[in-house]
Amino acid sequence: MNKPLGFKLGMIALLMLLLLIPLLMISGLITERQHQRDSVLRDIGQSASFEQQVAGPMIVVPYRKTERSWVEKEGQNVPQTRTVSGLLYVLPETLDAGLKVDTELRARGIYQARLFHAKGTLSGRFKLPAHWGVEGNVEDYRFDTPFLVVGISDVRGIENLPALRLGERTLAFEAGTGLDWLQGGIHAPLPELNLQQGGELDFAVDLALQGTGELHVVPVGRSSTVNVQANWPHPSFIGNYLPNRREVTASGFTAHWQTSFFATNLEDVLRRCTADQGCAGFEGRAFGVSFIDPVDQYLKSDRAIKYAVLFIGLTFAAFFLFEVLKAMSVHPMQYALVGAALAFFYMLLLSLSEHLGFALAYGLSAAACVLLIGFYLSYVLHSAGRGVGFAAGLTLLYALLYGLLSAEDYALLMGSLLCFALLGVFMVLTRRLDWSRVGRA
Repeated sequence: MNKPLGFKLGMIALLMLLLLIPLLMISGLITERQHQRDSVLRDIGQSASFEQQVAGPMIVVPYRKTERSWVEKEGQNVPQTRTVSGLLYVLPETLDAGLKVDTELRARGIYQARLFHAKGTLSGRFKLPAHWGVEGNVEDYRFDTPFLVVGISDVRGIENLPALRLGERTLAFEAGTGLDWLQGGIHAPLPELNLQQGGELDFAVDLALQGTGELHVVPVGRSSTVNVQANWPHPSFIGNYLPNRREVTASGFTAHWQTSFFATNLEDVLRRCTADQGCAGFEGRAFGVSFIDPVDQYLKSDRAIKYAVLFIGLTFAAFFLFEVLKAMSVHPMQYALVGAALAFFYMLLLSLSEHLGFALAYGLSAAACVLLIGFYLSYVLHSAGRGVGFAAGLTLLYALLYGLLSAEDYALLMGSLLCFALLGVFMVLTRRLDWSRVGRA
């Protein structure tokens, strides 16, 4: 070596700082492309249908109540009456929902959105109280025509003509819910059924829904059972309740939920639902599954670039080892060119992954960078064997990086072990080196 050690280390540190500029630009490009992809997915959802949430069925009973009071007028108590209106809600005693879900891809340009088609039946039984369970003088109440409501968050995704089966009868649904706080959905008037005397009423609703992203169900039954079967092998279970049982295979998944009124407390929630304040507590009791790819190519590319400084630092450290152990001189420009090739790997990875998928794009990008750097270093280090050795080391590092990206739960552990192992190798190789003589002419 013919340059002072401090000068060489300073140049290496400066080069690493300069290489942060293209790395930050590539990181910003990843974020920009991800936002563009999300915008396209929203456009596809706008053209098809967004996330779907099914709430119901439940029976809604409009009523008018006469309230009597006494007021003092000219020294006498005079009777006064006024009429108030409201809604009574009857939730099913049992709810059984069985849904079979198939997914498909819709493409727009290079971007793809995953749509789902859910088909199944909502069935169960209502246990109706006499006079709809009102307390006090029944004569003060006037009940209007009750109706059955099924909330569907995006009605554009309804793919069939849903019909309501009540016992032996079949009734048609109409658009809308008739409720100010539950905008999306359908309802079926129940004009000819004498329901005020109470009793039990079996129901069944056949539904076929299309949506994107997520499917939610609100467990409105006193006892609710929901079974979902889908051909998507990467489900993410979301909401307030996890499935009691689930099975995930390479061809799809099955999941089973079971809840009760003790867990959901929906009756009290419904009593507090008003047109002004809405009913976020009711819809917030939902659970379901997400059909979005949990780790897409942009997220993986973003995670990969976080290790870029480590990669460049390890490569520069290997150069420095050659200098001090083999008494060779590597020019800062040669450091810079190799660092640029390592940084360009992430640009190749981003651009190829949009067309080929992340795994294949990673392999091609890593192979291109390894071959280029190996060829270049064969001349820089004056030995084809040294160039091949460096290429083999880079191949191992890229393989370890891919393992870090794939094993999300163990990424910190694997990264810590990798850094510790490389530090150990560096210390072993330099254990006999006299650092006080390094850098002298």
